Amino acid sequence: MPHASSPSSSPRPLRLARLLLPFGLLLLVSLLVLHGRPPGTRPGQSGTDPAALFLSLSPGANASIAADLLTLTSGPHLAGTPGAAGVAAHVLSRLRAAGLRTLTREYAPLLSYRAHASLALLAADRSLLAHLSTDEPADPGRRVVRPYHAYAPSGAAVAEAVFVNLGREEDLAALDRLGVSLRGRVAVAVRGGGYRGGVVARAAGRGAVAVLIAGRADGGVERGTVLLGGPGDPLTPGWAAADGAERLGFDHEAVRRRFPTIPSMPVSADTASAIVRSLGGPALPAEWRAGLGLEGHAGGVGPGPTLVNFTYQEDRKMATIKDIFAVIKGREEPDRYVILGNHRDAWTYGAVDPNSGTAALLDVARRLGIMLRSGWTPRRTIILCSWDAEEFGMIGSTEWVEENLGDLQSKAVAYLNVDCAVQGMGLFAGSTPQLDKLLIDVTRQVKDPDVEGKTVHDTWSTMNGGINIERLARTDSDFAPFLHHAGIPCVDLYYGKEFPGYHTALDSYIWMEKHGDPLFLRHLAITEIWGLLALRLANDLVLPFDYHTYASQLQEHTNVLADRMNNSQSVSVINGFINDLSSAATEVQKEAKELKLLDIHDGRGLIRRRLLNDRLLLAERSFLHAEGLQGRTWYKHLMYSPPEDYESELSFFPGIADAISRRGNQSTRQRQAAVRQELWRVAMAIQRAANVLRGEFGAHNKPINFSVSMAP
Repeated sequence: MPHASSPSSSPRPLRLARLLLPFGLLLLVSLLVLHGRPPGTRPGQSGTDPAALFLSLSPGANASIAADLLTLTSGPHLAGTPGAAGVAAHVLSRLRAAGLRTLTREYAPLLSYRAHASLALLAADRSLLAHLSTDEPADPGRRVVRPYHAYAPSGAAVAEAVFVNLGREEDLAALDRLGVSLRGRVAVAVRGGGYRGGVVARAAGRGAVAVLIAGRADGGVERGTVLLGGPGDPLTPGWAAADGAERLGFDHEAVRRRFPTIPSMPVSADTASAIVRSLGGPALPAEWRAGLGLEGHAGGVGPGPTLVNFTYQEDRKMATIKDIFAVIKGREEPDRYVILGNHRDAWTYGAVDPNSGTAALLDVARRLGIMLRSGWTPRRTIILCSWDAEEFGMIGSTEWVEENLGDLQSKAVAYLNVDCAVQGMGLFAGSTPQLDKLLIDVTRQVKDPDVEGKTVHDTWSTMNGGINIERLARTDSDFAPFLHHAGIPCVDLYYGKEFPGYHTALDSYIWMEKHGDPLFLRHLAITEIWGLLALRLANDLVLPFDYHTYASQLQEHTNVLADRMNNSQSVSVINGFINDLSSAATEVQKEAKELKLLDIHDGRGLIRRRLLNDRLLLAERSFLHAEGLQGRTWYKHLMYSPPEDYESELSFFPGIADAISRRGNQSTRQRQAAVRQELWRVAMAIQRAANVLRGEFGAHNKPINFSVSMAP
């Protein structure tokens, strides 16, 4: 098989030829920046705009980004495997070559690998019909780790199969209507039903003994974790998995609930199709047939009459992972941190996920290093982070946040995340609302990579009917511990809505060069947006946070919640607190304008700016609840932690969402009491944020009525 990063058509030198000329220009521009300034001048301290300096280093940068990505994707590099060391060494060497001070931190979490798997189709009398492949058709040479679900438990089953479509609650309800039970059976699903761990948990809840999740028709099979209950090392919930740290036993309740109770595995579309085509039972719904190319198939959803013989053996072990950091110490406020992060571990080659982001991070580092050597230094400290073991559940970032929680909560300004920097066309972004305006402003400074003469803002504002900034209530990248656990404002950036080769052997440099970003201009755009965001947050005298936007977004959430509960009066009590937050934001804006007019060196002005900035960065922490969400104490953020129900319609107010979804055997009165408590917690958090912005104790003496009635 040809090398995964080598096309079969043309030699590598010809393939990179169109990028080499800009690379020479890159070197020339760097020399001009370093040596072309007048003697004694210090950019960033004598009026030179750091953003302009950063952007001046763009010519030819796409070539260096492409070169880095080619090196990073030369082989598979799953965390805890030998291939991971080479990628770590490359990242560390490039950060040092940029002239930045580097640090590393190792942890020893529990990781999970595939030891053995087998699959066969049997007749009703248990005679063998066919051995079924557990490999990935897109990886015939087995160069990458064979498909598996991390943390799926070992197990075996010989049982009838049932096709569950995407494995969503609505699909299981459809089976109920057909009179088909999952109890004691193997569930066969098509990928696309949300978090794969949720698909497994739902099937287990219906009594299934195993789950198989089908890949795409292109031959890719999606690997991934099925860990439940949040990110981080499952044996050290809430504290770092450092050497010598206390670790909970596997029989501890906090550990047991992190793992699925039944084995599962990703399989190819061909393997899943072979099973489904052998099934009888009620007829397949017409809308379920497309997922496995069964349009002309007249079979059923099962169960049986065939049997599936499935065996999976997991290899759990403590493995060493390594986080890598580059630190640029701030001049005036070295104890305030602007943090940029990307993970470098990958399920396969990682050209999209995550090393498109890694290559962009290295280019940010290159530019900042040149700026430092030209005399510029940031006002606040900038930290560049390369995380390990993200694919196992954001472990590298989570352990670091847990280890440094007190320091980060008092000093971190914001965390800027880029995971899959480029997976297609069009900018997509998520953030906490106070950063929306800054993000939009920055995109006006960056050339669009696909439309000549336009900015990213121009095309973003016309795409999908206008700018849409997602709220980060999901747990699928490294912003999760920063926002959901530590309450630090966050941004997440990427190009392209989705990538068909996600977590498969198709995630290679070949795909990126041929399809994802042939000229690496989208990489360039992400690099520029990322860097400009960091520079604004690190250099602005007053932090560019807009809490008016936050208040407006919370009001929109409240309106949606009121409609969802069919009882606006029970939710309207939150409105008064949102109005108070909006008033506090207005006061802060007025104060910020006054402070910007003061002499930058005025001592009293310096102190007042520092105090205002502290209030701005600490306001987000007000949305945390020290005890965490009910039954999910690691999640602290009451506005944007993920809901417990993976299929919840609410992507905000997670405590309220949980109280609504946990109907179970509760009486109406019990459910109303639970929702009432969560409404109160949200309202109090919003009031705390308003008080923090004002820098004063709360003085809200207005009586509060939290009476709740819920729609059935």
